[in-house]
Amino acid sequence: MTVPGAPARITAVTSGKGGVGKTVLTANLAAALAARGQRVLVLDADLGLANLDVVLGLAPSHTLHDVVTQRCTLDDALLPAPGGFTVLLAGSGLVEYSRMTPEVRDRLVELVRSVAPRFDRVLLDTGAGISDVVLFTVSLADDVLMVATPEPTSMTDAYATIKVLATQQRRRSMQLVVNQVQRGGAGRAMRAQLQQVLDRYVAPALGEAVQLHLVGEVPADPAVRESVQRRQLMLQIAPGAPASAAVRELATRLDADAPATAPVRP
Repeated sequence: MTVPGAPARITAVTSGKGGVGKTVLTANLAAALAARGQRVLVLDADLGLANLDVVLGLAPSHTLHDVVTQRCTLDDALLPAPGGFTVLLAGSGLVEYSRMTPEVRDRLVELVRSVAPRFDRVLLDTGAGISDVVLFTVSLADDVLMVATPEPTSMTDAYATIKVLATQQRRRSMQLVVNQVQRGGAGRAMRAQLQQVLDRYVAPALGEAVQLHLVGEVPADPAVRESVQRRQLMLQIAPGAPASAAVRELATRLDADAPATAPVRP
């Protein structure tokens, strides 16, 4: 499902496994999109294991948990972030979000429906893998941006996640950004390998093709680690770094040419 009546472009930034730099990439991508004049919201949808607040050096008084439990209003929980975008942070270690109950589903849908009209782009920073929480969160998005690194385990988990999204959510087009690239062209090679496997094993079972679009390669860069240690955006402390340039290029591509990747309704 996608959220009806939501004019913002909703992009789920997800990954097959943890440790690929998804949250850091999401935060910097938000700043790059904001610099292009977009009103951007990052919703920390890694329910239960959230760390966007740590990446941005924020100490929120209210979180997504407070909104869905009606302890505060949505406006109370929306925070300005460094880089010119807005965040809605999630609380960490919340056991009640480890399972996607019907009540939690309804609250998340209503929350996204309420907040989306205020923005041009909503980035859902999801958890990793294919848990019920992750899959439901991804189902709320128009686009899927898969973050992976050029290593066998990441590629295997990315393929598994893409296969599940294609099968369960009927997605026929998804975006790929390859992070922590050591040499140019590694992203193209990884996309080609994944596409070959999709064409061989997934497309015949579905009866139609599943397209994977490479939208960016982000090089391995010491500026990334430095920004994480300082709890600041890489684009702010190292705007000239190769990884910063790659994130800005990714924002340009997403802004100019976002393929339609919403699930096909029966």
